[in-house]
Order: sequence, then C-alpha cells, then structure tokens
Amino acid sequence: MSDIYPIKWNADTKILTLLDQTLLPHEEVYNEYADPEEVAEAIRSLVVRGAPAIGCAAAFGVVLASMRYTGTETGELKALVNSAMETLGATRPTAVNLFRALDRMGSFLDTLTEVPCDRIQSDLEKEALAILDEDLAACRRIGDFGSELVPANSKILTHCNAGALATAGYGTALGVIRSAFRDNKVSMVWVDETRPVLQGARLTAWEMARENIPATLITDNAAGAIMAAGEVDFVVVGADRIASNGDVANKIGTYNVAVLAERHNIPFVVAAPLTTVDPSLPTGESIPIEERSPDEVAGYGDLSWAPEKIHIYNPAFDVTPAELITAIVTEKGIVLTPFGPGLASLLVTE
Repeated sequence: MSDIYPIKWNADTKILTLLDQTLLPHEEVYNEYADPEEVAEAIRSLVVRGAPAIGCAAAFGVVLASMRYTGTETGELKALVNSAMETLGATRPTAVNLFRALDRMGSFLDTLTEVPCDRIQSDLEKEALAILDEDLAACRRIGDFGSELVPANSKILTHCNAGALATAGYGTALGVIRSAFRDNKVSMVWVDETRPVLQGARLTAWEMARENIPATLITDNAAGAIMAAGEVDFVVVGADRIASNGDVANKIGTYNVAVLAERHNIPFVVAAPLTTVDPSLPTGESIPIEERSPDEVAGYGDLSWAPEKIHIYNPAFDVTPAELITAIVTEKGIVLTPFGPGLASLLVTE
C-alpha cells in the first residue's frame, strides 16, 4: 500500500525530481533539479521535508554536484563535491538524517581513490540510490514492527507528517498506521493540524484521504479534550533526532502531546529509522533546535493576522524526554525503556 514517492531519480537524464510539498494538498507538482544549490534551497524552503527525506534528497544533491564537473582531475571534482556538501549541510540543523547521509556520501567519496572522474560520479549515484532504497525498506519494516503494538480497533492520534512524504515512501509514524490499517487494527486516525506550517492538515490529511484511511482533522489544542473523552487509544509520531538515551526531537507540539498521553495513560510511540539516532548526544538537551522565520507564525500564504511590531518566537521542534515515551520502533525492532542499551545494541549491528 502507498504509491506516494516524493523523491525520484532519473538515471537517464540525471535529474532529481521532488514533489513540492509547499503546494499540497491543492496542487501536486513535481519539480526537477540538476543543481545542488537548488536542492539545498528545496530542503531549506520545505519543498522536501521530513528527516529521512531530507537525507535522501541531500545524497542526490551530492551526486548532482559531482556531475557538474566535466574535467578529469579527481581532486577538483572532490573539492566541488565537498563544497556542495557544506551548502547542503547548512540547510536545516535538527534533522540528523541530513548529516548521516552527507557523512556517508563523504566517507564513500574518500574511498574512491585512483579511479577516473566518471567512475566517481557513477559510484556516487549508486550510493545515493542505495540510501533511497534502504530508507524505503526501513519504513516498511518499521510499519510492520509498529503494527504489533497497535491494539485492535484503535483510534490513533499522530502529530505532524511522518508519512510517505517525509521519507523515501510509506513513512515512519504513518508507516505504522498504514501497516496497522492493513492488519485491520485501525478504526480512525486523529490528525493534528500541526501549526504553524500545518503539516498535519495539509500533508497527513492528504495522505490519509488519498489512501482511504479513515481520518479526522483536529486543531492541535483539541488533542487533550479527545483524550479526556476516551477517544484516543494510541499515539504514534516520527522523529528528527533521537539522543542516545531516547530523548526525541520532533515537530513543535510533540512534547505537549506526550504529556497529555501520559496523563491519560495512552501509549506514546516514536517510529524512526536508526539513521535518526544520534549516539554522539547523551541527552536531548544537546539537540540543536531550528528556529524558522517569524512569517510562518504571523500568517499563512498571503494572509497575515499578527501585528507588524509583535516579537515572534518560532522553534520548529521540541524535545520529548525518554520517560514519556512507551516505545521506539526502528527497522530492526522495537526498543523499550531503558532506551539507551537497546538503541546502542541496534546501532552496533547497523
């Protein structure tokens, strides 16, 4: 299930195609990219978004950088690629998948010694395709593992969009929902609108409607009321970075949902590939939190509702402490508290 693939690579034309998520749900437009700087801007401007998808797009940005070189000096080619990786890495600071993908491409580039430039270009292309394929396979495994945790006849709440649009396809949190729906466990999905950019209202709702999964859109501040009414059985969200102790950075508002879920004794599950785990950070206190433009809060599109002189604070993410999380679902299995040892054991075999 799910034929939504936001990232496509044309091996013949060497063109990267991204589904423009800023235009959804009203327009389904695919943009073509042949320039790594344009890919960087697509990441920065949310044309492509979601931690795994950002990593995949950045990997192809590296490929595009290599293919701009038409000479024969490998040192010049590598310098061009390294410069592009710096540009791509400066786009969004919180999603660690971006840096994992760039580190992987850079390390792979370093192994390509004493080979001609065209070989370097083709090998980098193969590596980026491997990253894309591995992410899609990981999402499907996450979905299947996560479905095991979902009770029968569940009403599931999710925040932001951790679906096919945020990955190579299928999704992490929505991958769990897709697999659980396939297994006849889902009666309905509550979709938080996810202010200020409305990833839930625009993107998750679009995915659910497209695949005929029963869903209801709610305002973010309605989550507590429907939990208190006994209308939520399970919460599943994605992640942009997971510290080694299991603290999770995800879209702003996730922490609120986690606190509400604990208050109402509702399982709160995080679904993410192991590329989202950052073992260099002991806790979530060290996770860098991106602050985005005040314009996202002051209005939407051409409509502005905030007075011009008001100060606006717009963090894109918050951190949910590990003690509020029931389980972390990865492509290699379900990790339960204490998360540190379990995550570390999976990373050793990654």
